[in-house]
Amino acid sequence: SKELNIQVKAVETTINLMIEQECTVPFIARYRKEMTGGLDEVQIRNIFDLYEDINQREKRREFILDAINKLEQLTPDLEKTIKLAKTLTELEEIYKPYKLKKKTKAQVAKDAGLQELANLILTKNLSDEELILNAKKFLGKHDKFKTQDDIINGAIDIVTETIYLDADLKQKIRDLYWSESKFLVSKRKDAETVKDFEKFKDYFEYDELFKNLLNEKNTHRYLAIRRGVSLKVLKSELTVEQEKLINMCSNKYINSNCTKECIEKAIKKALITYIHPSIDLELRAEVKKIADQTAIDIFKKNLKNLLLMPYLGSKPVLGIDPGVRTGCKIVVVDSNGNLLFDDVIYPHKPQNDIKGSAEKVRFLVEKFNINHIAIGDGTFGRETLQFISNLFKDNKKINCILVNEAGASVYSASDIAREEFPKKDVTVRGAVSIARRLQDPLAELVKIDPKSIGVGQYQHDVSQLKLKKGLGGVVEDCVNYVGVDLNTASDTLLGQVSGIGKVMAKNIVTYRHKKGGFKNRNQLLEIPRFSDKVFQMAAGFLRIYNGANPLDSTFIHPEQYSIIEKWASSNNIAIEEIISNKENIKKLSSDKKLKETIGEFTFEDILKSLKAPSQDPREEFKNVEFRSDINEFSDLKVGMRLSGIVNNITQFGAFINIGIKESGLLHISQMADQFIENPLDHLKVGEEVKVTIIDIDKGRKRISLSAKGNSDSQGHTGSKDKKILKSKKTQTKKSSPFDVLDNLKFK
Repeated sequence: SKELNIQVKAVETTINLMIEQECTVPFIARYRKEMTGGLDEVQIRNIFDLYEDINQREKRREFILDAINKLEQLTPDLEKTIKLAKTLTELEEIYKPYKLKKKTKAQVAKDAGLQELANLILTKNLSDEELILNAKKFLGKHDKFKTQDDIINGAIDIVTETIYLDADLKQKIRDLYWSESKFLVSKRKDAETVKDFEKFKDYFEYDELFKNLLNEKNTHRYLAIRRGVSLKVLKSELTVEQEKLINMCSNKYINSNCTKECIEKAIKKALITYIHPSIDLELRAEVKKIADQTAIDIFKKNLKNLLLMPYLGSKPVLGIDPGVRTGCKIVVVDSNGNLLFDDVIYPHKPQNDIKGSAEKVRFLVEKFNINHIAIGDGTFGRETLQFISNLFKDNKKINCILVNEAGASVYSASDIAREEFPKKDVTVRGAVSIARRLQDPLAELVKIDPKSIGVGQYQHDVSQLKLKKGLGGVVEDCVNYVGVDLNTASDTLLGQVSGIGKVMAKNIVTYRHKKGGFKNRNQLLEIPRFSDKVFQMAAGFLRIYNGANPLDSTFIHPEQYSIIEKWASSNNIAIEEIISNKENIKKLSSDKKLKETIGEFTFEDILKSLKAPSQDPREEFKNVEFRSDINEFSDLKVGMRLSGIVNNITQFGAFINIGIKESGLLHISQMADQFIENPLDHLKVGEEVKVTIIDIDKGRKRISLSAKGNSDSQGHTGSKDKKILKSKKTQTKKSSPFDVLDNLKFK
C-alpha cells in the first residue's frame, strides 16, 4: 500500500479477488470497481506483481534463517542482518558462505579453537612477541594449522568474518557506495576484434556516479554498457574512495585495546574479498532491475498504443507485400478478413511490367469494390505506394496506405498462419497480414509475439520472463478493453479474452461452426468445460450483435441484466428501447435509488454502454499522406517540413517514419519548445507528427528531426521557422542527438 500509494483496503480487496476468488485483471478492472475504488488494470497488475515479489522474498528469508540455524551458526548479529535485508540479492549474498559445501576459512579456524586468539586480537594490544607466544599455545592441536603463521592467519580469518558480517558497518559502507561510488567503463584491449565495436565508442572512456544510473532517464546507458561488456567490447568496475572505506572499518575496530596490524590486515581482506564483491553485485542487480523495468514499461506503453491504433473496420481491403525480384504479392480480403484472391504483380525492375501490373490492380479494385489499399512499408514499400497512387490519382475514393509490416514475416511462418492458410506461400500470408492490419490492428497483431513487433528498447537484454509477462498483460488488457465479436473473432483473439485461454477459444470456434453462430451469451455455458466461473470472467467482453438480447452487444455484464430488466419493466420500457435512446437513458441516469443499488462506478459504465452499445473505443482510421517529392534518402534536404508517423519511442526520443526506408530521430530535446520530461507522455506510437529536418548524416544515413516552433504538439509551424531552424542547426553541431544511437540496435 505504501509503495504503490494505494489505500490498504483497496490492496487487500484486490489481492483477495485475485488469489481467493481467482478473478482476472480485466474482470476486476471493469466489473469490480466498487470493491477496488476504481483501480485500473495497471494498478491491479502492480499490486499483484509486488505481492508476488514480497512473498518470494519472505519465503526465501524464512528458508535462509532456518537453514543457517540448523547449521548452528545463526548468531544474533547474523539474524539481525538477515532480517534487515531489503532485497533477494542481499539475502543471497548473506547466505552464500553458508550454502557452500566446504566450510569457510573462519569456520575451520573456529573449529580448531582459534576464536580465543581472535578475541585477544580484537581486545588486546598484543606486541609481536605476545602474539607469537599466544599462537604457539595452539601448535599441534589441529592438522590445518601446523605453524604459528597458520594459527595467526586463522585467527585473522575469524576477525575478517566478524567485520564483513557486521550488519551496521556493512549498511554504512552500502550507503557510501550508493551515494559516492563511480562506475568506470573502458574499452577492452581486444575490443577491435569484435564486429561493430565502434557502436560503443561513447563508453571507451566513461565514468559516472553510479546513483545517476538509477534515474529512469539514464537506465538505458547501463543496458548499453552491459551489452558492451557481454560482447567483450567494454569492461566496467565500481569504485569508491578506498581511504573512506578503510576509515569506516578502522573507526569501529581499531583502538588502543587491539592488535592494530592484524586488524588492518583483516579489514583489507574483508573489504576486497567479501564486502566489495557483495555490494558491487547488489548495486548492479538493483540498477539492472530498474533498467529492466523501465525498458519493459516503455515497451508496454508503445505496444499498447500500437495495438489500439485507429482501425478501418469491416471493409474489404487489397493488401500488397512489396518485393523486387520475386514481385509484389497482392491479395484481397473481405470485410471480415477472409482471403478472396491472391496473385503477384511485377511493377519494378528487372521485370518492370508496369502495364500488366496496373491492369491487374485496376481489375481487382473494380471486381471487389475496393476503396482501401494497404501496402507494407518494408523494402520497396514507398516505390510500390507511388506506383499504386499514380494509378488512382484521379479517383478520390481510393485510399492508398503505407502499413507498418513489422512482424508480418514472423506471422507468415507461424503455426497460426499455417493453420489458417496451409496451402499458401509465406509471402501470401504476409500480404494477408498487412491487409488485415489496416482493418483491425489489434485482431491481427495478437497473432504475433509482441517482441517481434519492433517497438521495444533493449528487449533482448532485459529479463525475458518479466518482459513476456508484461507484454502478455498488455495484449490481454487491450483485447478486453476493445471487446471481441463472439461470432467473427479468431481463436487467437478469443484466447486473449478474460478467463478463456487457447483451449477454450478453440472450443468456442468449434461450437460456433457447428451451431452457425451465437444468438445469446448464455449459449456459452453449453460449451464443454465452459464453467460458471469462466462465464463470469469472460461474458462481458464477448459481444453478440443483432442477437436475441440487445444487452449482449454491450459491455454490460450479464450479472446486471436482471436489475436493468426489472427497471425497464417497472417503467414500461422494452430493453431495446433503452439502448441508444437519449430520453430513456436520461430517465435511467436520474434514478438515484438504482445508482445506489448498482454502485456509482458500475452505474456510469452501464450508462456509457447504453449510449454507445456497438462503439469501438478506438479511433477510426485516418490516412497520413507523406510528401510526394520524397521517395529516398537522397531527396532529403535540411529545412524540409514533413508529415510523419511515430514508429517507436525510447527514453531519449522517438523514431519517425517519414515515408522512406530510413526513420528519422526526434530527440527529446527537439520534441517541443517546452521541456519534455518523458517522451512517452508527449507522443505515442502511431501518432501523426509534423517535423522539420535539422540535420542529415549522409555517411550513416541518419536524419535528425525537430518539432520545435510548432503552435501545438501536432506540429503546426510557427512564423519563426528560419530563426528556429538556424538555432537548431547550431545545437546539432555542438551535440548531435545521433550520438546516443551508436549503442543501439533498432530494426
